Formats: sequence, C-alpha cells, structure tokens
Amino acid sequence: MLTKFETKSNRVKGLSFHSKRPWILASLHSGVIQLWDFRMGTLIDRFDEHDGPVRGVHFHMSQPLFVSGGDDYKIKVWNYKLHRCLFTLLGHLDYIRTVQFHHEHPWIVSASDDQTIRIWNWQSRTCISVLTGHNHYVMCASFHPKEDLVVSASLDQTVRVWDIGSLKKKTSSPVDDILRLSQMNSDLFGGVDVIVKYVLEGHDRGVNWAAFHPTLPLIVSGADDRQVKLWRMNDTKAWEVDTLRGHMNNVSCVMFHPKQDIIISNSEDKSIRVWDGTKRTGLQTFRREHDRFWILAVHPEMNVLAAGHDSGMIVFKLERERPAFAVSGDSLFYAKDRFLRYYDFLTQTESQALTIRRPGSTTLNQSPRTLSYSPTENAVLICSDVDGGSYELYVIPKDNIGRGDNLQEAKKGLGSSAIFVARNRFAVLDKGNNQVLIKNLKNEVVKKSGLPVTTDAIFYAGTGNLLCRSEDRVVIFDLQQRLVLGDLQTPFVRYVVWSNDMETVALLSKHTIVITNKKLVHQCTLHETIRVKSGAWDDNGVFIYTTLNHIKYCLPNGDSGIIRTLDVPIYITKVSGNTVFCLDRDGKNKTIVIDATEFIFKLSLLRKRYDQVMSMIRNSQLCGEAMIAYLQQKGFPEVALHFVKDEKTRFKLALESGNIQIAVASAKEIDDKDHWYRLGVEALRQGNAGIVEYAYQRTKNFERLSFLYLINGNLEKLSKMLKIAEVKNDVMGQFHNALYLGDIQERVKILENAGHLPLAYITASVHGLHDVAERLASQLGNDVPPLPEGKEPSLLMPPAPVTCGGDWPLLRVMKGIFDGGLDSIGRGAVDEEEEEEDAGGDWGEDLDVVDVDGLQNGDVTEILEYGEVAEENEEEGGWDLEDLELPPEVDTPKVSGGARSSIFVAPTPGMPVSQIWIQKSSLAAEHAAAGNFDTAMRLLNRQLGIRNFAPLKSMFLDLHTGSQSYLRAYSSVPVVSLAIERGWSESASPNVRCPPALVFNFSQLDEKLKAGYKATKAGKFTEGLRLFVSILHTIPLIVVESRREVDEVKELIIIAKEYVLGLQMELKRREMKDDPVRQQELAAYFTHCNLQMPHLRLALQNAMVVCSKAKNWATAGNFARRLLETNPTNENQAKAARQVLQAAERNMTDAVQLNYDFRNPFVTCGATYVPIYRGQKDVSCPYCTTRFVPSQEGQLCSVCDLAVVGADASGLLCSPSQIR
Repeated sequence: MLTKFETKSNRVKGLSFHSKRPWILASLHSGVIQLWDFRMGTLIDRFDEHDGPVRGVHFHMSQPLFVSGGDDYKIKVWNYKLHRCLFTLLGHLDYIRTVQFHHEHPWIVSASDDQTIRIWNWQSRTCISVLTGHNHYVMCASFHPKEDLVVSASLDQTVRVWDIGSLKKKTSSPVDDILRLSQMNSDLFGGVDVIVKYVLEGHDRGVNWAAFHPTLPLIVSGADDRQVKLWRMNDTKAWEVDTLRGHMNNVSCVMFHPKQDIIISNSEDKSIRVWDGTKRTGLQTFRREHDRFWILAVHPEMNVLAAGHDSGMIVFKLERERPAFAVSGDSLFYAKDRFLRYYDFLTQTESQALTIRRPGSTTLNQSPRTLSYSPTENAVLICSDVDGGSYELYVIPKDNIGRGDNLQEAKKGLGSSAIFVARNRFAVLDKGNNQVLIKNLKNEVVKKSGLPVTTDAIFYAGTGNLLCRSEDRVVIFDLQQRLVLGDLQTPFVRYVVWSNDMETVALLSKHTIVITNKKLVHQCTLHETIRVKSGAWDDNGVFIYTTLNHIKYCLPNGDSGIIRTLDVPIYITKVSGNTVFCLDRDGKNKTIVIDATEFIFKLSLLRKRYDQVMSMIRNSQLCGEAMIAYLQQKGFPEVALHFVKDEKTRFKLALESGNIQIAVASAKEIDDKDHWYRLGVEALRQGNAGIVEYAYQRTKNFERLSFLYLINGNLEKLSKMLKIAEVKNDVMGQFHNALYLGDIQERVKILENAGHLPLAYITASVHGLHDVAERLASQLGNDVPPLPEGKEPSLLMPPAPVTCGGDWPLLRVMKGIFDGGLDSIGRGAVDEEEEEEDAGGDWGEDLDVVDVDGLQNGDVTEILEYGEVAEENEEEGGWDLEDLELPPEVDTPKVSGGARSSIFVAPTPGMPVSQIWIQKSSLAAEHAAAGNFDTAMRLLNRQLGIRNFAPLKSMFLDLHTGSQSYLRAYSSVPVVSLAIERGWSESASPNVRCPPALVFNFSQLDEKLKAGYKATKAGKFTEGLRLFVSILHTIPLIVVESRREVDEVKELIIIAKEYVLGLQMELKRREMKDDPVRQQELAAYFTHCNLQMPHLRLALQNAMVVCSKAKNWATAGNFARRLLETNPTNENQAKAARQVLQAAERNMTDAVQLNYDFRNPFVTCGATYVPIYRGQKDVSCPYCTTRFVPSQEGQLCSVCDLAVVGADASGLLCSPSQIR
C-alpha cells in the first residue's frame, strides 16, 4: 500500500472522489463534511449544516454538486462553487445511510434505516419512487454504472437487485395527456415503477454493503458474518459464486477495483484486505493499530482508493504506476506490460525489444521497479520486488530491436538493487551482509566488496563507482580502490539523475531536490510542497523536473520556477531544446513543447551573458510581477526597468538603479507628494541640486528649499524665500531665512513685528545697530534687558559653501551595458563563466570605477561642466565588472542625442593591462606581477593557507617591477609604462592580452636545488638550509604550463621540505653540546628524512658515530647495518660500519634509553622534533605538508615559515592548465 495522503479528524463515515479534480469529500460522525485536495494535502472547504453524523456523501459526475445524507433524516444537495446548500430533500423517517447521484439522469438514490430506498429527482426536487421490501435497516443502495439496476444491502441478511427500467421510461419519455392519466391511475391503484429482480440470500448476519462490478454481471457483498460474497447474475436469476473468508470482524464495505481484477474490502477488524478476483484468494492485508475501517471509495479515473476509519481517512494506491526506464544517448528502454520496449528520441518511434517473463503473482507490486542498460553489451537489468527483491538480466540481440518476438530465458538472482557499473559488469546489493557482489554477464560473481555505510539501495555514479543510499545520507563509493569519494546528509533519496557530462547530480526525495557536484559537494536544495516525480538535465545545465501537477526548472544557483501545469503526472525521460520527452502512467511516450524563455533569461543573468540578456529583453515577451521581483532581488533593477509600464513600479526601480531621469518622468506622471519627496531624497544623495530643488518646489516644502539654498550658497533665492515667507505670514520661516542670510536688520524687524521687543533690542545692541537699539529702549522703558558683561559679541554668518550652486562632480565610470536604454547591446561580450566561478566568493571586488588618477585637472572641470549627471551614478554596481571585459574598441559609447555636438567627447579610457591580467587569473604570481598584492595574498591564503607574507615581500616587488618596462621620450613628458607579456609573438592580435612575464621560473629552482645538494654534501648546512628555504618561498610565485610540470613542482616541495627539516635538526643538534641524549635522538631522526643516497649515507654515518661514542651499541649497530645495506662506494665508510657492527654484536645493549624506535614507522614533528608514530594524531602544514603534533595547530609552520599549521586550503595553483 502506498499512502498518498492522510487526515486526522472525527470518524469518517462517507467518502467520494471527484471525477476530474484531485478532490475527495469526507463526511464525519461529527456532522461536518470536509473537501480535501489530496494531491496538495490541503483542506479546501468544510460544510457544516447537518445535525448529527453524516453517513453518505457523493459528487456529481459533471455538475459542481454533491449530495449528503445524515442522521437528521435530511438529504442535502450542495453547490461547492457557491459554498452553500442549494436545497434539502425530506421524506425519510430514520437515519440515511448512503446517497448517490445517477450517472445520466437527474436522480439520487438514498438508503435509510426506515427500511426503504428512495429515488429522487434533484431537478424537480421530488421523490419519484420509494422501494420497499427490506424488513430491516437498508445499509447501502447504489445505481449500476451502465444498466437500469439498483443494488441494496440490508441488515435483514439479504442483498436485493431492483429493476428501474420502467421508472426510466416513465420519467424520460414524452407522454401525452391520456398516457399521463393512465399513469396517474396506475399510481393510485398500486402500479409499480420499480420491481425487485433478485433477492440474494446467503449471508448469516446483516449485510453492510453491496456493489456492482463496473463491467461484468457480478455483485460483491460484505456482512456482519465476516464474509465477503461474490454473486453472478443473468437475465433471469442470480446465484452465489464464492465466499472470501479472512476478516475477523464485521465487513463494513467492499468494492471491485475499476481497472484491475481485484476486490477490496475493509472491516471493523482494523484491516483492509485485497483479494484476487479470479482466484478468489487474499493478495494483501493492511492493518491499523487502533482504528476500525467504515467506508471505501475508488476513484473513477485514477488509480487511487480511499478508506475512512475511526480517526480520519487515508488515500492510497495499491501499486506503483511509475514505469521502469533507462535512457542511453538517444535511446529509451522501458518496461510496459510484459514487454521491454525501445523508443528512439530522434525519430520518435517505438518498438518492442523483447518479452519479459512475469511469474504468476501472489502479491501486488511485482512489476519492474528499476531498469539499468549497458549500451556496449546491449544488456538490460530489470529489478522488481518479486521474492523480496530480485533482478533479471536480458541481452537484447542487436538485430532484434523492433521485432520483439524474442523470448529468452533471463539470468536471475536475488538482490534489492542491481545496476551496471562497467561495460560487462554489474553490481548487486546484498542487504543482509551490507555488501555488493560484482557479477559478469554470465551471472557469475567476480568480486565482493563491503560497503562503507548501511545501504538499502545503490545507483550508478560513473564507471566503477556506486552511489549508496542509506536512511539519511548518500555516499559515492569507488569499487576499485574501495574509497569513499563523497558523502552528503540528505532526506531519503528516491531517484538519482546525472547530467550528461556526469559533473552534476540531482538527488530526488519525496519533497526535496538536492543538487551536488560529482563528489557530492552540495550546491543547492529545493523544497516542494507537492511530491516530486521525475527530472532530467537540459543542454544548458538547467534541471527540469516534474511534481504531481507542474513541470518546473531549477537553475544551478537554486532559483526555481514553474514552466507549465500538468493535468496528469508524467515522468521526464529526456529534455532536448524546448522539447520534453516523457512517459505517462500507462507507459505511453509523449512529447511536450515548453517555453524555455524565462529560465534561459535567468540563466544568462546568472552566467553574466549580458548580450543574450539584452537580445531577450528586445525580442521576447518576458514580463510580469514575478520577473520584475526576481530582477530586483538579484540586484538588477535597471534591467527590470525595461519591462515595466506601470509608473509607480518604474519610479521605484529607477530610484533603486539610480536613474534620476526616468524617476523624474515617472514622478511627473504620478504627481504625488510622497513620490516627489522620495525623488528629492535620492537626488540629494546623488548631489543633483536642480532636481532636488524641483522636487521641493513641487511639494511646496519651503523649509527644505531654504536649507538647500543655504548649503548651495544661493543667496539670491534665499532672499526670495524670505519674501515668500513674508507673504505667507510665516514668522518662523522669515526668521530662519533671515538667519541663513545673515541679515541682522531683517531679524530685528521680524522680532519687533512679532512683539518680541527685548529680543529685538538685544539683537540690535549686540550687532551695533545703536539707532534701532535706542528706539527700542525708549519703547521698553524700565524693562530694558541687561546685556552680559565682559563678553565679546561676534556676527552669526552662515559659512561659505564648498561648491556654490551646480551639481556635485561625479567620477567618470565605465558605461554599464544597460545605461542609455537599449541602444548599446553588449556586442561580443566574453563568456567569463569559468573564470568568474574560479575567482568567486571573497575575491570578487567589483572594480566599477576607472582609475581617475591619470586625469589632468582640465578633465575634471570638463566632467563638472558637461557630465550627464542624471545617467551616470557612482553607486550603480553589479554590471560594470563584466563591461570591463569588452575589448577597448567595442566599448566606445555612442554620443547620446542630447549631448552638445560642438563639444569634443574624449574617448573612454581603455582598461589598464594590469586589470586585464588579474581579471581572468587565479594565479597569485600574476596578481603580484599586476601590482595587485592584496588579491595575490588572499589567493595564497586561500590556496595554501599562507599567513606570513614577510618572506615574500621582496619577491612580490620583483615580480611587479619585472612585468613592466618604462620608456621616457623626453624630459617634460611623463614616463610611459609598458607591460611585458609572457609568450608574446608578433603575429598575436593587438587586442588579445597575454599573461604577464614573470621573473621567477622553474629552471631557476632546478639550479637552486643542485646548489642545495652541493652545500649539503660539503657540510655547509646553513648555506644549504638557506637555499632549500628559498625554494619553498619561491614556489608559490612561479607559473608552469603543463600538468606534468605541476607534478614536478609538487614533488619539489616535498624534496625541499625534507631537506629543510633534516638540516634544521642537524643544526639544532650541533648547538646541544651538553645534552648527549637529545643529540643522539636528533641524529637518529635525521636518518629518517627522505634524502638523496649520498646524503643519507653521511647522515647514517654521523648517527652511527654519535651513538657508538655514547656506548648505545644496539642503536649504533642498527645505523651501521642500514649504512651497509646502501652499498657505500666509499671504502672508509664501509670499513667503519663493519667495525661498529662487530662491536655491537658483541654487546647488544644501549647505555641510555632514547625516544626512538626504528621498527615502528614514524614522521618527525617539524616544530618539536619528536617522532609521530603511525596511528597517532597529527596536523599538517597545508603548503609544505610537514607533519606536527596536534598542539601546534594554528601556529606558523617552522619549516616553510609561511603557512599556518592545520589551516584549510584548496591546494597549490601554479598553472593555467589546472583551471581549464
């Protein structure tokens, strides 16, 4: 049983499916009728007018109606669109058990505890017939789906079949008056419309349910005697065919399945049972813990059933409907009925490949569940649930596709999952032992492999790899190396869909889609409320998937949307361009043409392909609130602006993108105070004084206007504001304006007119207006206020503004691709997808603004004078980085129509070479050569965990200096810098820039390495150490071309690291004169560094001598033995070793115990110089890979002196070939 939907409620007594929509009605013991959408899992409506339990409910086939009958003796007919009861039919005298609409006529049949069945005409709202004959409660009554029959079941232990043929004639034939008269007579004198055709007796207890077969002359009934009986009928009689026994309590409901030859019954024994209609045996039983079942319903079209119980209802399926299929290139193989079929996507033709044998099924769900195909061997693996999980292997003869008459014996085996993992190998999951068996095409086991997690299913993950699924995670497992390649926590995964290039995978759960790369590194997760059914990748890397009722898309960044709705669920097999190929639930191939414009547009935005974006804006019908909201959310309001006609939205987007001109035009159209105010705020932020002034004038905001004139130093207009305030009789406004103007006499006059004589007197006195002060003093008489003594008054004058009038100067920026409307479509925009992704994350500092340091003073004034301020806004981010990628000659802006033709417009400065270098590079050396030390350091930190850059400072400077050459024409002209490029040739295009020339290269390191070896051999350890450290410091800043050279560089790091560590220990040993034990240990550890053979012999000789002097003969003997094993060419070395070995064999003891065990493999800690034996925890330097004890985590590596021990790092990047 596959539960699709479940509700929790009062006891459910009646159920009815809608014939077209995914709706179900449930009538409850509490009197409520619920309308549910079982696909969405939502309650659509509830109807609550019955008094007491509602036992019967039924949808009309075609009208928006349903009927209900309850314990209040009422039958109600409802219109679910109007959400109300239309009318009530009264007549029954006891509880109503069931109600049902007729499939053609406007009739309702109802069964009641008043021992009658009534047939009603719901159009005339009258009872047209009462069927009497039962002598106990009538538990159910229903119409035959095709014939003029009614079946009823009663507690009088009988099932009755009624013929309603004459009723049909009476109500439907046009009768004349005479006929009507005779009909009235027959009604009055007992003429009968409905007759009992058969009475079926055989149950020992009351019968609870009876139902017709949809096509055959069969009836099934269930009773309190716990039996289900099957009856057959012909024109003259009906008889019992068989009895189905198995229920432990009263059978409450029983039905035939409309599509399959099975019978479904449920009972108060808390079970639903499924029976084989032909063999009349039990197929399956589904039990609940605490709930008795009361009612069943089958959907007339879809393969779903519903059952009502004590605490709600369940909607369920008996079998999976998803066809098993496998796609290989342009071919699709799928299982349908008992055949393996083949479909060609190119020609859109299908044919039969071979016949699949199916065993005589004793249970449900035996059809193929998964299918795996090997194209080279033309072999197919089919898995099903037969025998608890088994597989069948078929090899399709090459010449047989299309004939399908081939019947071959399959190679079979047990296993819950089986998939091809190589050309002629397949893996079978053995759940019991948690292992996979690798088998060949002869079905023979060639290998067994244990799995890293408890696995319940396996999926293909590339040749030789498996994707193992457990309850809450998936793992990619390499069968050859037995390694886990990736691991991810996910919801329970049902299906796995790989992209065509096997780089990306979609993991489909019931309500979730998780997209990861091939190593299971998480990229995005999508949650769906409706169940996810299938999916496939299109050619652009967009995942197209289906839910129960939609086709949707998911972009690589996790953005999703709806492409179209579906009437019935489908299973996508392949997406090609605008065509979706799919299988439906009947196993038929379909093609659906979709409109890909929306997701291609979003993908182009995501991948910064702005030329495509522009052409789509021009040519397609993209629009709508969702698209505008998306563009706003992603930070592209200027793009959204091109779609919008609504002025308020245009205004909002124009403000967001800083496009003042469009904002002004929209504000004029809207002409609303709030919009003018917001326009003023934005214009002020941009320093566009003219528009600020205009906005304040439109809103009559005089206070703000005055202040604007004050900061702009526009005294003439301030004087006008003073006059306006005077006319408006605004005393406070007058005083403010006078204060802003520094007009003392005006202030005194205003104070005097306002009646503030003491204030007027003080103002006049302080500012030296003695005539006015005397006049005011005479008016004040004895109330003259005293002035403070010893204070020096000063005149309050507003300071002179920084810029008088005019708009603020703006920095010149590169023109965005969307600036100036749609006239500058991005021509030849470079696809930067890969490079952008490499340099993504923390390093993406958008260099919007072109370097203005080089401009002469005259240029700045030119910008001040003629800059089109409204169009160019320095805060407009987002697009400019991509614009900088255009070749310089394409980037020359068109002169806008509004510009003055007489003015010379200087060409836009080209992009500096240094910027071109860093734009496409993730190599630290190239960033340093371009002078961009900051990003170079960040790259080194990210790639190698380097934090100490002091040793690299001089190299950074050398790289920068070495990538430039400087020309001087003559003394008064500034020096011209020229970029020196790596790999430049005369035939190269002048517009294509090569990477910078670098002063450090691999061959120099080779020379240093030889010098280091030489110094070590000569015993110049300090000199040798300096050379090897220098190699480690130079490697992060070199660039090589091929992958082979990359491997050589990595090898060189290991060599240099080993020598640095060894030489550091040897120098440390020489300092420790007074600690012989530590001297011996350090000498011993030196012999375990990975050295060249001559150096190793010297180290072994050294350790041997030190230990033998300290009388540690056993240890010295070990060094002598190791020295002799190297076959030393120097006879003195060999002689000394043999002597020590002889002495050691006579006395195999050590005078002192050393922290050294040569039998146990170890590495030496780079900081503490102690051994770290195999199995002990350690941390390593992310750059030089030296190992350290855990306490050193977070410290600077003492070997390379650059990186932090234990830091996260992505690894050395020293070649463009690693990035491609």
